[in-house]
Formats: sequence, structure tokens, C-alpha cells
Amino acid sequence: MLTAPMKIEIWSDVVCPWCFVGKRHLEQALNDFSHADEIELEWRSYELDPTAPRERPGTYFERIAKKYGLSIGEARARVARIVQVGSEAGIDFRFDDARPGNTFDAHRLLHFARTVGRQDELKERFFVATFTEGHPIGDRDTLVKLAADAGLAEDDVRRVLDSDEYADAVRADEAEAMQLEVHGVPHFLIDRRFAVPGAQAPETMRLVLERAWQMAHPIETVGGDGEMCEDGACEV
Repeated sequence: MLTAPMKIEIWSDVVCPWCFVGKRHLEQALNDFSHADEIELEWRSYELDPTAPRERPGTYFERIAKKYGLSIGEARARVARIVQVGSEAGIDFRFDDARPGNTFDAHRLLHFARTVGRQDELKERFFVATFTEGHPIGDRDTLVKLAADAGLAEDDVRRVLDSDEYADAVRADEAEAMQLEVHGVPHFLIDRRFAVPGAQAPETMRLVLERAWQMAHPIETVGGDGEMCEDGACEV
């Protein structure tokens, strides 16, 4: 009998380094999950700063230092931890080149990409572009190129960007995040049964996947008790 896929919804932002790490950890968990081909992924929208300009001024370290009241050296030390964890997950973080900015249009394109079956590919392209290649993720011409790299038709991408298509979808995702009391990203919602906040270790993710699958697909006992041996003895 065919079973419905188990759905994983992930609230994240494309300028969130821990969201990139979380994506890699989930992928590693799925590599060891026997039902990975029955998983449906959906990337949900979450803007860390809806008021951000298209490109933020200053270096990444200057922004971290200002946000948390740190020295530049302390900011670099904090970022170094992300770089190390990312390296272990196979991510080449290059914060010296990062050019983050407003991500609203990127989220609109991710909703569009889902309608043509390319959402995960576009999410991956946005992450690599932001954290490894130093592309300005708030720039519309950049978004067009990145979307084309992910297999989306350029004319369709420009149409979406030149309109307000999927704006309501982005806002709906963010409103639901508030209802679910999501206060940070990444935030994984697995089969609407388990909420997993943050970039958890791959093994933790795999255990949650196994638990969610077992709950959604309980073993059914068929028929009454047949003859059996139990407690070290058999009655004949």
C-alpha cells in the first residue's frame, strides 16, 4: 500500500549561516534514513531583518561587533566557530566576502521555485552564493542569475520580481512562525509532530526522523493470538 510522504518544513533565511549548517546536517541525516525517498521538504520564509537594505554596508565582522557589542577581534572569534562547524559539514564559509542584504525577494523566488519543483535547488544556490561566493543576495539582477543557475526560466523569474507575486506567501509563512513561537532559525517542523530548533547534529536529526516515522506508521497486529512459545517454555 502506498504511504503519504513525511513532510519536513524548515523556516530559515538565506543570510543565516546556521541555516546553511542545518541544511547540511539534515542532508547527512537523510543519507542514513531508510525512508529518505518518502520525505517531502518545504522551505518556509523567515526574514531575520525585514528592514534590511538591499546590501548592508560594512564588513560582516563589523556588523556582528556592533550587534552584540563586541570588538572586531571578538567578532572574528565568534565567526570562527561557525566557520569550523561549517567546514566539518562540508561548507566553505567565506565571511570576508559576504554581502548580505534584504531577503524578501529571495523568499518570493523560493515560493515560485516550489511551484516548478526546484525549491531545494534554489535554496542551495542562494546559500552558496551568499556564504561562499560573496554575491549580493538583495540585488535583483543577481537573483535572476542565481535562479537561472538553479534551473528556473529567466523570463519567469523577472516576472515574479517585477510584480508582488508570492509576497502574501512570504508573509503567511512569517505569520505562522509567530503562531508557532519560532524565535530563531533554522527551525524544523517534522510531520507536524516534532519541532527541532537550531542546527542540531545529524545523529539527532536522524533519531527524530525515525521517531516521527514510527509514530506515523505504527505496526499493526493482524488476527488473534496464534500458537506460540513464550517465557522459555512451550505448551503442546
